[in-house]
Amino acid sequence: MTEMAETVYIVDDDASVRTGLARLFRAAGFSVEAFDSAEAFLARGQCDQVACLVLDVHMPGLDGLALQAELSARQASLPIVFLTGVGDIPMTVAAMKQGACDFLTKPVDETVLLEAIRHSLARQRAHLAERARLMSLTPREGEVLRWVIGGALNKQIAAHLGIAEKTVKIHRGRVMEKLAVGSVAELVGLCQQAGVRPLKDP
Repeated sequence: MTEMAETVYIVDDDASVRTGLARLFRAAGFSVEAFDSAEAFLARGQCDQVACLVLDVHMPGLDGLALQAELSARQASLPIVFLTGVGDIPMTVAAMKQGACDFLTKPVDETVLLEAIRHSLARQRAHLAERARLMSLTPREGEVLRWVIGGALNKQIAAHLGIAEKTVKIHRGRVMEKLAVGSVAELVGLCQQAGVRPLKDP
């Protein structure tokens, strides 16, 4: 089985920055795609490969923080490393609160930048593995999962689904096994990261 290519997307309106970063990342063994604007990147469409985004903050049109917000609205899981010539603490805090992996300022040490890229890609690999495990659940196991993370007891889930409580316990056990979690708290955390919404009584 062929491994998915690890790709670094660069979004920066400065051509010299794009060229320099692309050269650095290719030398480190990554596939690279560069874009001169947030709009051009969005036009590319979403992909499911292991990838991360190196993103400038200040750009004409849609800026870096706005692109981050748009990707979040689209539920895109792409990890982001911000790289900017002008940054401040509120900007950094805003980016990190929205899930950015790192916020670096130009000029950046190449070793630091590559480490941030590798960390981001590792995070994306873990996310895709979690998503694959979630997709391995049967429709019934998915229903049970959503009730469990909503705080429902086995007998309540059984009543909602019209099945025996013993059957709920079996499904619940399979969910925990397939998702490789050892507690409901861990299960809730995994589902929050993956965007799985709980089912709850009105």
